[in-house]
Amino acid sequence: MKIICLFGLLSLFLGHLGFGQHNAKPNILLIISDDLNTKIGPYMNVDQYTPNLDRLAGEGIRFSRAFSQFPLCGPSRASLMSGLYPESNGVVSNNDQPGSYRKGTPALANHPSMVGFFRERGYFTARVSKIYHMGVPGGIERGEPGGDEPDSWDYAYNVMGPETMSQGSMELLSPKNKHYGSNFAQMVLADSLAGTQTDYLAASQAIAILENRAGKIPEGATNMQRIKRDEPFFLAVGFVRPHVPFIAPQSSFARHRPEDVTLPTYVVGDNVPAQALTRQNEKVWGMDELQQKKTVAAYMASVRFMDQQVGRLLDALDRLNLKEKTIVIFMSDHGYNLGEHGSWSKTSLWEGTVAAPLIISVPGEDFEGARGSTYSGITELIDLYPTLVDLGGFAGQQPGILQGQSLAAILQGMRPEKQKDHAYSITVGGGATVRTSEWRYTRWGEEAEGTNEELYHHVTDPEEHVNLVDKPEMQQEVAALRRIFEAVRTDARSGPKHLL
Repeated sequence: MKIICLFGLLSLFLGHLGFGQHNAKPNILLIISDDLNTKIGPYMNVDQYTPNLDRLAGEGIRFSRAFSQFPLCGPSRASLMSGLYPESNGVVSNNDQPGSYRKGTPALANHPSMVGFFRERGYFTARVSKIYHMGVPGGIERGEPGGDEPDSWDYAYNVMGPETMSQGSMELLSPKNKHYGSNFAQMVLADSLAGTQTDYLAASQAIAILENRAGKIPEGATNMQRIKRDEPFFLAVGFVRPHVPFIAPQSSFARHRPEDVTLPTYVVGDNVPAQALTRQNEKVWGMDELQQKKTVAAYMASVRFMDQQVGRLLDALDRLNLKEKTIVIFMSDHGYNLGEHGSWSKTSLWEGTVAAPLIISVPGEDFEGARGSTYSGITELIDLYPTLVDLGGFAGQQPGILQGQSLAAILQGMRPEKQKDHAYSITVGGGATVRTSEWRYTRWGEEAEGTNEELYHHVTDPEEHVNLVDKPEMQQEVAALRRIFEAVRTDARSGPKHLL
């Protein structure tokens, strides 16, 4: 893939994007995967691992340094959908109470979600499966809406998937953790049962919605065919894999054998705070080496199955002649550790947990030059809300409280007017981190105490193995990053009352 050349500063007149007030408004297809890290084809050049994501990346831009604002499903999704940091929207845990941030933080009751913004402007908006927090398994098995924000949608579809009750044999891989939803387990299904699975069902319903929106209404028909019949759509589709349990057809597992897995090597220094290491295997899961390898292989099989569902959606766009009218976004809510630092799953503040895939494809001649490229600047998931507002031609109507920054100029191959120089994320246990192009600075707790801090130099140590925070020669850099951290955290905590 080619890297975008950020040539001289170009002003971007938002009314003259590929879509604007004098052009047809674009459709939007948002696809959110669950617990997907960046060790996939478009990011690691893993041949034929995720061919459909590779295909989408070739048609758009891959953001190689996109970061979640909270490496946990509920807070991350509420953040990106509200366009606000978790400390501003008040969602800092998983919650299945319908209403999301608008109910949990009354000061935001009138702040529309990213999709709600488009609904207010006439779009037909639809949700299929998990977009806000929804229990996987559990909530999915019960067909529940989870912590959805219902005012975002004209139509919402909750998949009732079999999950742990699928017709196969579940193998527990984490002896210390028996809770399905946070433990590691795998189930290999017969290929003939692929159509029974949550993500297959979600893709099928999403394709039915695309058929509905693209279909020609019969001449003289008097029945009520579709909601907002002539308006563009914003369709949000949630895929739950590779969230545990790892359930996929045999053909997906066949490509990923445990005996072929190489577990990551790692170094954890004595000066790494204990709070950073709470997700280590021996503390939570108790997997032996074979179980760890099975877990990695099963994760990859789940990713492969999810990628096939993405391909079904992309094929439907092509078949229905919607591709040239539709912005397509693929992303995950956050990353996922698979043995790095001896840690597994999410909620850590390592790079592998906080970094998330983000691919955006925008049709139109204005975006041709950047297709198939990679943007390596710092990006946050909260940047998606203002980006879509701009691309939809609504720049002058953007909610003033949004804390993200539009990526519209980048999608045209231009240098943004103000290039983001840091990403900010928080997690459970009072941890917070700032990532710049060169450094990651992490603090566990309110005040800097030396023993509760981490500093990693990503140029020389991209795997974050050596904590430099107590090195004498690093103290000037530590002081500078502490100042950045304090300023960013203050802004992120400014809260809805201040923002409104």
